[in-house]
Amino acid sequence: MSTDLADPATSIQRASTRTVGGASTGTRADTTSASTPVASTPAATTLTASTGPTLPHERLHILNGERSGLTISIAVHSTKLGQALGGCRLWTYDNWAEAVHDSIRLAEGMTLKNAAAGLNRGGGKTVIFLPKGTALDAQRRRNVMLDLGDAIESLGGTYMTAEDVGTSADDMAVVAERTAHVCGLPSDRGGVGEPSDATAAGVYAGLRATLTEVFGTPDAAGRRVTVLGLGHVGSLIATRLAAEGALLTVTDVNPAKRELANRLGATWVEPDRAHRVEGDLFVPAGVGGILTDTVIDELRVAGVVGPANNQLAEPSGAERLRARGIAWAPDFVVNAGGVIFLDTLSRPGASADTTRARVESIGDTIAHIFADARARDITTLAAAEELAAARLNAEPAFA
Repeated sequence: MSTDLADPATSIQRASTRTVGGASTGTRADTTSASTPVASTPAATTLTASTGPTLPHERLHILNGERSGLTISIAVHSTKLGQALGGCRLWTYDNWAEAVHDSIRLAEGMTLKNAAAGLNRGGGKTVIFLPKGTALDAQRRRNVMLDLGDAIESLGGTYMTAEDVGTSADDMAVVAERTAHVCGLPSDRGGVGEPSDATAAGVYAGLRATLTEVFGTPDAAGRRVTVLGLGHVGSLIATRLAAEGALLTVTDVNPAKRELANRLGATWVEPDRAHRVEGDLFVPAGVGGILTDTVIDELRVAGVVGPANNQLAEPSGAERLRARGIAWAPDFVVNAGGVIFLDTLSRPGASADTTRARVESIGDTIAHIFADARARDITTLAAAEELAAARLNAEPAFA
């Protein structure tokens, strides 16, 4: 087996430290099986594009599934606050290196999300690379989840997974056949179910806080809102907005979602035009990286808030939004309802009421971030990262 990063069946584990808002996210002294310099390979160029020459994660585990043949990347960014928690994404990319890169950036986002949410959890993420044109039948889907379970088990309890884009609670039940380090199983199999409702509830609390910041009231009635992405969470948010009297424009890469738009009485627009719709709020609810410089410059809204991860294509986008007077609610705070739900209900003595209150408190956190950023004349990204860093810097961080 080749040890070059161009071979996806390579497990890379390095000792590394990443500073986020002044906070060291910890180190792990591991070994690396990549002995060949990788800077000259196309894969390495992709993987180091945003991380730099040093891997800013405690562990990166890449393998080809023994049963499925699919490439699986598990990135563990930090365990300083506890076992890393982050979902499993099954998605199509141009190549395996892009999938690995996605796991790297999403894992770091999970460290920030879990810390800002007050959880004793670190950050990690799994991405399963689905080559273009590949259709998974039931058996191969089961096989890749078994492969994932084995891979997670091999990490010795440093990482716990759950459902994410492209995966479900039923998939997690298959993973659970090979490891105990998985949550979000169906309720009829002893789990707490999928966290989509909790994620949507947290986003909506953040949306109301954003409306209050911009307009002085949290009421959505009569507000012009564009929702980009009608997956599980996006659909829930759009449905609630419609019920509360918002004037909706919606879109999705799946044209079948027009049916939902019709049911909600929403205007449909093509995905590449959604950010140009004049209105009050723009709600990114699809894949990350949507807020490029061009998109930010073309926005015609007063606020941006939504469940999509890693919305900023570049961190500098936060300053660009601020310069335009657009209130941006940091995604890793807004969309933490799902992990709060999974973490809280997995602990002994947890109640639904307590969990619901913690999810809804996301609105208070977003209001605090807006107030802090305004008072100190900084971006909301800086304010949110400092909130997470305060927990990561606390000693002892985790017992």
